[in-house]
Amino acid sequence: MSFQQGLSGLNATSKSLEVIGNNIANSGTYGAKASRAEFADVYAASLNGSMATSPGIGTYLSSIAQQFSQGSITATDNPLDLAINGRGFFQVSDGASPTKYTRNGQFKLDRDGYITTNSGLKLLGYEADLGTGQIRPGLAVPIKLPTGGIAPQATSKIDMQLNLDATKAVIPAIGTIDFVDAGTYNNATSVTAYDDKGAPVALTYYFRHTSGPSETSPSDPDIWEVYVTANGRTVFPAMAADNSAPQPMVTLEFDPSGGKLAAFTPNAAITDSDFDAATGANRLGFAIQVTAPDGNGIVPQPIAIASLAFDVTQFASPFGVTDMKQNGFAAGQLVSIGIEDNGIVTARYSNGQTKSAGQIEIANFRNLQGLQPLGDNLWAYTHASGDPITGVPGEGNLGVLQAAALEESNIDLTGELVNMITAQRAYQANAQTIKTQDQVLQTLVNLR
Repeated sequence: MSFQQGLSGLNATSKSLEVIGNNIANSGTYGAKASRAEFADVYAASLNGSMATSPGIGTYLSSIAQQFSQGSITATDNPLDLAINGRGFFQVSDGASPTKYTRNGQFKLDRDGYITTNSGLKLLGYEADLGTGQIRPGLAVPIKLPTGGIAPQATSKIDMQLNLDATKAVIPAIGTIDFVDAGTYNNATSVTAYDDKGAPVALTYYFRHTSGPSETSPSDPDIWEVYVTANGRTVFPAMAADNSAPQPMVTLEFDPSGGKLAAFTPNAAITDSDFDAATGANRLGFAIQVTAPDGNGIVPQPIAIASLAFDVTQFASPFGVTDMKQNGFAAGQLVSIGIEDNGIVTARYSNGQTKSAGQIEIANFRNLQGLQPLGDNLWAYTHASGDPITGVPGEGNLGVLQAAALEESNIDLTGELVNMITAQRAYQANAQTIKTQDQVLQTLVNLR
């Protein structure tokens, strides 16, 4: 026995305690990965081939290997907190040095609108077209969130689906409809459209049953007139000074079953109309002129509705609108940001619109053990790790994102405490071998 074995054991056990201490210190660090000290035995070189009987001269620290297993995911209240569930790393950069990689998703928003780490590194991903929100895959760049609002969009399309009650009484068309007198029409419904400046225009549709079968004329068809007003002013005729002589926008004639239209007669002022007699489907286009101001005293601009689609039936059931939608909206301001599990950053505006503001790109490596730890929850790729394999979350073998959540460290605190006790005992045992060797040498010295 020599002092070499015990000394190497003390050094190795000391390194093991350092690794265990580092694990314990980072047990509460989000995105941290546990490290494991790996050792190898040492044999002296021999020229006479007697290695089989050599006792060895101790051990040494072969490697400190990080364990990249998944950590638990905990929910937070911050929408910019991100966790990767599965394989992959966030890519962050300062714009000058090479890209760095992290599992810590504690991101913030800086003064310029960039998503950054606590140390100021910017999160990388794909840009989005500011007008359409279309993601533009390609070279990953720092993601910058929009700070401005969204421009209004004028209404150009309205889709309407409804049923007219076949049991409603007939109101003869000999009298003029009065929009303030509910006795001159059967039903009404409204939808808000928007002009080029985003000013709202309240379109109200009035339905009047002007003809139908009766005891004296059982073969008369069911005919309905549809009128429309914009902010209380009749659209037909356009620019009318008052509502004294409104004209119907369209006249609908149903077949005996009430399931489809037999005839469809639009107002002469309508620029385009299309009617399919086989299916009863119809679509028409027209422009409205609005002279009445809205509730704020603003006079809306004329709106050209290129497509107004009717999907209307006339059954013996109550009047009901089952679908009414239009494609316009007012101007809006940014109110919140959301991040989807595929990494798409969605901007939400005060007018109810949403638009993609970018998409986060993550990276994976063939050999995770080859990554170089840099501290500050960062890694750098090396020749041993291989080049980064990039993609969007959920693509290939890449994990998915979870917003408003963070990945905890994968360090088992209980296991580390047990390992610390084991290392402490190993240290004491190695110290005892040195003490025993000293006693043996002292015995030899005392032979004289």
